[in-house]
Amino acid sequence: MKWVQRLKTKWDIQSNWDFWMIMLSFSLAGMVIMPARKLIFHLLGITDHTPLWIKALVYVPLIPPAYQIGLLFFGTLLGQFPFFWEKEKKLMRFILGRSKNIKH
Repeated sequence: MKWVQRLKTKWDIQSNWDFWMIMLSFSLAGMVIMPARKLIFHLLGITDHTPLWIKALVYVPLIPPAYQIGLLFFGTLLGQFPFFWEKEKKLMRFILGRSKNIKH
């Protein structure tokens, strides 16, 4: 299981328990987002007959942020909030185009 060791090294995680709780958080967030997407699309009246471009316009701004919130939620429940909070901060810096060293 070289992939486990590689991820533990990349994420700077020493504990097997922490690693598996992080992996479980990713899994749970992924499993929850699919029914959430169906619910959001239903509430907005998006059906199978809705054009793909409309689905994409709704999907892109709503579903990825909902997944990130799910990661924080499940990560917190499983004791991994610091790990996921650091990932969220890096993602926001990337999205906003800000370097880690720049003060605003």
